Amino acid sequence: MNQIFDARSAQAGSRGEPSGEWGEGGGWSASLGQAIDLHRLIAVFRRRLKLFLAVAILVMVATIVVTVQATPLYTATANLMIDTRKAQVVDSAAVLSGLSADSSVVDTEVEILKSRQLAERVVDTLKLQDDPEFNNALGNPGPIKSVIGGIGVLFGAAAPDAARDRLDAVAAQKEKEQVVDAVLKRLSIRRAGLTYVMNVGFASEDPAKAARIANTFADRYLLEQLEAKFDATRQANVWLNDRLGELRVEVQQADAAVAQYRAANNLLSSQGATLTEQEISTYNQQLATVRAQQAEEEARLRTARGQLAAGSTGEDVGEALGSQVVQQLRARRAEVSGRVADLSSRYGPRHPDMLRAQRELADIDSQIQAEIQRIISNLEARVQVARERTSSMASSLGGARGTLAANNAAGVRLSELERNAQSVQTLYQSFLDRFKETSASEGIEQSDARVVSRAKIPTKPSSPNIPLNLALGFVLAIGGGLAGVVLAEMLDSGLTTAEDVERKLGLPNLGSVPMMSSVADPVDRDETPVDYVLKKPLSGFAESVRALRASILYSRVGKQTKVITLTSALPAEGKTTTSVCLARVAAQSGARVVLVDCDLRRRNVNRLLGVEPEKGLIEVLNRSATLDQALLLDEPSGAYVLPLAKNSFTPKDVFGSEAMTQLIATLRESFDLVILDTAPVLAVADTRVLASRSDATVVLARWRKTPEKAIANALKLLEQSGAHVSGLALTQVDMNAQARYGYGDSGYYYSEYKKYYAS
Repeated sequence: MNQIFDARSAQAGSRGEPSGEWGEGGGWSASLGQAIDLHRLIAVFRRRLKLFLAVAILVMVATIVVTVQATPLYTATANLMIDTRKAQVVDSAAVLSGLSADSSVVDTEVEILKSRQLAERVVDTLKLQDDPEFNNALGNPGPIKSVIGGIGVLFGAAAPDAARDRLDAVAAQKEKEQVVDAVLKRLSIRRAGLTYVMNVGFASEDPAKAARIANTFADRYLLEQLEAKFDATRQANVWLNDRLGELRVEVQQADAAVAQYRAANNLLSSQGATLTEQEISTYNQQLATVRAQQAEEEARLRTARGQLAAGSTGEDVGEALGSQVVQQLRARRAEVSGRVADLSSRYGPRHPDMLRAQRELADIDSQIQAEIQRIISNLEARVQVARERTSSMASSLGGARGTLAANNAAGVRLSELERNAQSVQTLYQSFLDRFKETSASEGIEQSDARVVSRAKIPTKPSSPNIPLNLALGFVLAIGGGLAGVVLAEMLDSGLTTAEDVERKLGLPNLGSVPMMSSVADPVDRDETPVDYVLKKPLSGFAESVRALRASILYSRVGKQTKVITLTSALPAEGKTTTSVCLARVAAQSGARVVLVDCDLRRRNVNRLLGVEPEKGLIEVLNRSATLDQALLLDEPSGAYVLPLAKNSFTPKDVFGSEAMTQLIATLRESFDLVILDTAPVLAVADTRVLASRSDATVVLARWRKTPEKAIANALKLLEQSGAHVSGLALTQVDMNAQARYGYGDSGYYYSEYKKYYAS
């Protein structure tokens, strides 16, 4: 179809005519002007005024009926507020935290108030399932219960009790769901602006019931919040208690693991240190002591040896000085020495007493020396003992240190066990503290909202709102009427004006043939158009046919138009009537005209002229009759007619034959105007053959009836056959209605110029 439009637009452009939507001005400005043509919109509204009024009145009447028959409803409203202030009874965090004051939180609470679960609780609390206002099934058992009852009657005890109970439960649940749906439809929850206040409204036929249900919704909402917190605290306590039991066992197991590991790895401790560490500390102290003792003994021995080596007799050795034996021997020596001195002065050196005293002194000296040697030997022994004690103590310390190293290696695992035990103890203690807090706070939970004002019993109905309903009904009536107009225009695929022809098809509009009932006087409306054009040659109808003839003859500038094909897309478009009227008008003007009936299936020319010839077009083409024998003279007008004889149908392609070509050439030479009345293009292929041999092809379309797509398909076929389509003419146009179809079409001014024509 787009190819046809493009071809038509190009063809119109080559003739200097407006093509499609661009109009004379061309460019986007012209297209925009057409898109917002107010005159056209007004014309559309005028011609659809009856439809608009019918739809508007119907909608308005329906609104009034619905408003009058509506049951009055009373709406009661309770106000709730999200309370941001909380009483802090105990200094502990709640299990379920309170709501924040965010806007999204308030909107969420609004949706919770609309929830089905809350509505079910209200239904159960107020037993609304037994209220006929919400339960339509009261008094009506319903189809399911009826079926169940029927089964019981037919089969008696054959139906199992479990099956009957199950069906009864399903029916009861379905009935309850319907009640909840009815309650939710009457419920209205909205937030008061951007505040924390929520309005809970409920509509009912009973004012007191409306207030009661609204307050119940508010109360159940607050109770549900408290129950949620109670359940959360209770569940937390149960969970904490169970968890504490598990942690208690874990603490015991961790402590036992530490103790067992300590015992198994000799990591027993006392006063914060292990036994090995305490032993090493003791060994360190003792080793230091014995080393000091060893050093002291070695120093004494070294000093004594030094004195002896220096020539000392040993008497000045420190140990000797402190020896009791040496002191006694010195005392005796002093005594003996005194006696030796005394004897020496009395008796001389050879005296026996002297000798005995000297021998005694020498013996004492030898005893002193022996004692000193014994003291030196004792010092050596003490040094040896001190050294062995130091060595033993160092060996014990080394062994303890080895044990400590092994203990330290084992202490890594011990530290891990101790950390695990400590973490379990810490977790256990934190759970224990939290359990005590939640146990203490159980029962003092607070709701996150509070009732600002309870619903009062309304004194006047809230619906139906008669002024609002009427206003909405008026708006809907206007909208429905406009929608009906728009829909009718969208579904109206026919052509109405010359502008439609040029805009939708890109073809020139050659003229409009009016409907007799719209232009003829009442006394002449029984006349046929072909007779009326002769009876009233100065009428508007005859003038429209002459205008069509003039448009066709001058449709091809610079070329003579003698052979004209009149066709249409579909049957009953007025082709034959237009062809006869066109032939008669042309003959009246003095032209030699011949009308050829080329519709082999209908032969409508014979019907209109009231003739039944024996010879016609087919006989001429078959050479069974001459042209002069087949031509008939239309005496009232002077036009000639080449009709179709009775029973002259043939399956042969007579229009594509050489005989048809010769016949058209003969008629072109003998007559001034040759009119070919053909069959519809979409129905018969013969028309395309004839159109390709004509000087001009005129497509006829019935006003407001012929679909645009059908015409476009017909034009496509004609274009493919090589026919020159001069334009399109509208037939059976209601001129009175045409005057209401739009500014710019000549029919719009029919009421102004119709008096110009003679009656």
